[in-house]
Amino acid sequence: MAMAVNLYFVGTAGSGKTTLVKEFKIWMDNQGYSSVTINLDPGAESLPYSADIDIRDWISLVEVMEEHDLGPNGAQIACADMIAMNALEIKNVMDEYECHYFLIDTPGQMELFTFRRASREMVRTLGDRSFITFLFDPIISKQPNGFVSLFLLAGSSQFRFDVPFFPVISKSDMLSEEDIQNIKSWAIDRWELDNALREESTTQTQIGLELVKGIHNLGLQRDIPAVSALEPSGLEEIYSAVQDSFFGGDDLES
Repeated sequence: MAMAVNLYFVGTAGSGKTTLVKEFKIWMDNQGYSSVTINLDPGAESLPYSADIDIRDWISLVEVMEEHDLGPNGAQIACADMIAMNALEIKNVMDEYECHYFLIDTPGQMELFTFRRASREMVRTLGDRSFITFLFDPIISKQPNGFVSLFLLAGSSQFRFDVPFFPVISKSDMLSEEDIQNIKSWAIDRWELDNALREESTTQTQIGLELVKGIHNLGLQRDIPAVSALEPSGLEEIYSAVQDSFFGGDDLES
């Protein structure tokens, strides 16, 4: 079997990362593809899937809070660095598996994963063949200023890790068809997004327009497919994006 892909699911708190990992695992099983689930959130109280590799076997948020007399936020920061310190040990466990994909569920607070240098080093340690699926929260995304804010976060994630990257509209079952089409048009058409921002008529409109210009100039605009773990739908598009990046679009051999 060829070297596995590390598929990271990244997004703001509540965007649906954990549920999407669960459903993507089920989808891969149904296609006859092998995958291994990895939980990197030491503060997760419960998971809807059985994690094959679980950072909580090494690090517990509650224990870090008690041992170092830290509040939840301080303990989360400490845990983020501890995860990176255990990266080589995690990699050794990963090497015991033969699979097509490692499905990696990242911490709920994305800044703990995305913006710390330790996380970037950890991604490198876990393997070169890495891919990020960035989840656009549906409720935030359906407002033009919220969409721009998430686009900037997505671009920052791509910049920080410098690995292939695929944005999706998560929990799309929570949106109307009109909302989905608006978001998809904003994602690819700068002028549609410009017009939507102007129609909001907020005091921040000019800032938003300048940010959109920057997004356009950097070539970040791209189609964003709608994905739902509930229905489920759109999962094959994530799979196709990974296959395009690493295998020339060829399907895996089940």
